[in-house]
Amino acid sequence: MPEIATGVLNGFYEVFSFVGSGWEMMTGWPPGPRRFVPRIVAEQAAPFRNVVGLPITPDLTFAQAKRADIVIVGDLAIGRDQDTRGLWPAAAAWLRQQHAQGALICSVCTGSLLLAEAGLLDGEDATCHWAAAEQIRSRYPAVRLHPERVLVTTGAGHRLVTSGASASWTDLALYLVARFCGEEEARRTAKLFLFGDRSDGQLPFAARVRPPQHNDAAVAAAQDWIAQNYVCAHPVAGMAKASGLAARTFMRRFKAATGYLPLDYVQSLRIEEAKQMLETTDTPIDSIAGEVGYQEPAAFRRIFKRATGIAPNQYRQRFRCMAAA
Repeated sequence: MPEIATGVLNGFYEVFSFVGSGWEMMTGWPPGPRRFVPRIVAEQAAPFRNVVGLPITPDLTFAQAKRADIVIVGDLAIGRDQDTRGLWPAAAAWLRQQHAQGALICSVCTGSLLLAEAGLLDGEDATCHWAAAEQIRSRYPAVRLHPERVLVTTGAGHRLVTSGASASWTDLALYLVARFCGEEEARRTAKLFLFGDRSDGQLPFAARVRPPQHNDAAVAAAQDWIAQNYVCAHPVAGMAKASGLAARTFMRRFKAATGYLPLDYVQSLRIEEAKQMLETTDTPIDSIAGEVGYQEPAAFRRIFKRATGIAPNQYRQRFRCMAAA
């Protein structure tokens, strides 16, 4: 719609375009199992400019978009004195049609006004930008508004999802990725785009990049061995033995083939496994330390913080919050 703000629109389009494929592109590890196909839908097919003059080119019209799985209304540039009742008849009718056909209907920020105008929020819980709360209360009194909340799911099958101010679009994006593609893909998306608390820098979001492919069979044998034995007490010696090379020759060839020193390679495997356990289990941190090869929990905490920038308990708190409601 002409009132749409393009920052959120473009953000959603880019993030959803990379779900299932961006992780492989950036890290070399296998892609996710499912993908989104984002489309910009408008009443008319002709390109137009939004309220600040940025061009928008729709992919489909309401008439062409017969059935959607998910519909998201972005944030709308609406003044507090503007009466939205009766303002968007075509968009409201299309939203009602999509919801009746089973689509999940979402909004960001002031986009909740359109959902309210369509009647989809009557008798339902919802949130919006805090500055739009009075507009919704006065013009759509049947909505049970909770402007203090960032994300609200409601309705039959939780098929209505509203989110707060514009920046909350990232919370909605992660919620949808977790709901449709799983928590692991949501965590990957958060790490790729640095969604969440960035006060500790980028290290908490960084993942181990897949080592480059090489043709050194001896080094490959060492990699295969350590993948199953990284918890052992003397991992580098075990790798050298598995390679069949003399220790100094092994060190040189391993670095040339993988880009890692052998001990750094082992540490990266251990820390990545610890991160997975912190993200997906409630195993005590001291137990995780032992399970990934550290006999001294203090040493594990020190190495983990050096690698990620934060302590293991902070990491757990940050990335255990990706579960779908």
